[in-house]
Amino acid sequence: MATSSVSSKGFIWSKYVADAQSFTGGISLLNELWNGIGQSQKWQEGVFYALCGAYALVSLIALVQLVRIQMRVPEYGWTTQKVFHLMNFVVNGLRAIQFGFYWKVFHIEPKVLDMILLDLPGLLFFSTYTLLVLFWAEIYHQARSLPTDKLRPAYFIINGIVYIIQICIWVYMGFSKTAAAVELAELFFSVISLGAAVGFMVYGGRLFVMLRRFPIESRGRQKKLHEVGFVTGICCTCFLIRCVMVAIAAFDKNADMHVLNHPILDFAYYMIVEIFPSALVLFILRKLPPRRVSDQYHPIG
Repeated sequence: MATSSVSSKGFIWSKYVADAQSFTGGISLLNELWNGIGQSQKWQEGVFYALCGAYALVSLIALVQLVRIQMRVPEYGWTTQKVFHLMNFVVNGLRAIQFGFYWKVFHIEPKVLDMILLDLPGLLFFSTYTLLVLFWAEIYHQARSLPTDKLRPAYFIINGIVYIIQICIWVYMGFSKTAAAVELAELFFSVISLGAAVGFMVYGGRLFVMLRRFPIESRGRQKKLHEVGFVTGICCTCFLIRCVMVAIAAFDKNADMHVLNHPILDFAYYMIVEIFPSALVLFILRKLPPRRVSDQYHPIG
């Protein structure tokens, strides 16, 4: 996902979803439509500006929610909930700017700057949602009377390693003009996406099972159960889809999502792996904290 080179192929993803020998006519028609849309500047503008608007809306929602939380509990500092909404605001805001100035972003020189602009919001998205994994891990460990002192350092260490490796890859890509550098960058994104999905499955799954074992009369049990279950499912799905699509793009350059003449593929990709998940999670976690909170108050939820 680290390149914005132009591809002139047809509907390349069709071979992953259909048998060309059985649907020759349909695939041929789809290729014509795909190429027509891909070469149309109006379609490119429409799709990328639509993505800009969608990201800007999600970013605004996160900012409004952050302000509402601050007004509700001004006596608290930067809680996990506030940081989560702030990071959502930043990530979606950067994406909105990226697609609002898509023509300059896709043609910026040197190419390594193009790659950084495309990849950085994806890294921040990873950090934003692994913060949610950290929060759930802390709740689970506290409920099981397990030590929690190593969880937060582990979060910062893992994210620090991810960013250091990514910076090294960017440096390597800046000096190397081979396809191997791009493949390495995309495979790395695929691996960290898989890691995020596993994190949600492990701690989201554990928290879900723990909540199911609570007495049926427990206050808020059913709501929390649905909240954890839905967020786990949404986040696992979006990171797994990203993992698979980026891995395929690493070995098939015609499947790259970051090219000007694949606007529909870009639209579907970003809607599925970032915009819809962010909007749904923000909606599910929209509840404000109570005005009077106890020492046991947990920020998110």
